[in-house]
Amino acid sequence: MKKDNIYIIKASGDKVKFSLNKLRTSLKRTGADNTIIEQIIDTVRDELYQGISTKEIYNRAFALLKKNRSYLASKYKLKKAIYELGPTGFPFERFVSAILKYSGYNTTVGKVLQGQCVAHEIDVVAHKNNHTTIIECKFHSEQGFNCNVKVPLYINSRYQDIKVFWDANSKKETVLTQGWVVTNTRFTKDALQYGNCCGLYLLSWDYPKDNGLKNRIDRLRLYPITVSTLLTNKEKQFLISRDIVLCRELVEDSFYLDYLGISEIRKEKILNEIKLLCKN
Repeated sequence: MKKDNIYIIKASGDKVKFSLNKLRTSLKRTGADNTIIEQIIDTVRDELYQGISTKEIYNRAFALLKKNRSYLASKYKLKKAIYELGPTGFPFERFVSAILKYSGYNTTVGKVLQGQCVAHEIDVVAHKNNHTTIIECKFHSEQGFNCNVKVPLYINSRYQDIKVFWDANSKKETVLTQGWVVTNTRFTKDALQYGNCCGLYLLSWDYPKDNGLKNRIDRLRLYPITVSTLLTNKEKQFLISRDIVLCRELVEDSFYLDYLGISEIRKEKILNEIKLLCKN
């Protein structure tokens, strides 16, 4: 069987043709050198079979990266790590808030804003240059789920209700300029069409092109704590419960590792991995 004619199964259940270029691009994003990348590609290509899942391909590439450089494997697992922020959406809201803070916004999570008709609890409210943006986060803890048109329809109705009240209130010190919808998955075609038509800003894993979540995270080095390959799932959930969502935050509050009873040797390895991730 020719390896250039392999069809793989995505998390959504769709069958697509395997692309070596896509695998190579995802590996390059980690910062791995060409020698490591080509070694991984050669190994994965030799192990391909008809109907292999994208999850299995990912697991094989991840294991090979981890064997070479654990911090590169951490970057490679970024998409999966964001799913691991769940099962609730609150850590994802804090994560989105942190990304905006490092982009110059002042943010508040879980704020109640009055609308013309009813009050609304907003996931993230962001202020910058006398402008206010309200952001709703749509988190999925499992792959294969996309945001359909109902999501921007619902968010836009909330935004419009808040904006009517906001604009009528002369005491407001900033201008409410836009509503955002942020998801860790993707938007359907109809969701994108409606959102763009009504003026919402849509942010997903890979949208807008070259400025989606994955691009912003890599650019700002704002990796979630769940990317770590050295922390256990139980340890990650403990840190998240203490509002440590970013790797940067753990570097600043490393005493939590002492609280977890982690040895000095292991603590040093964990912090070294995280510092390499956050290094500009």
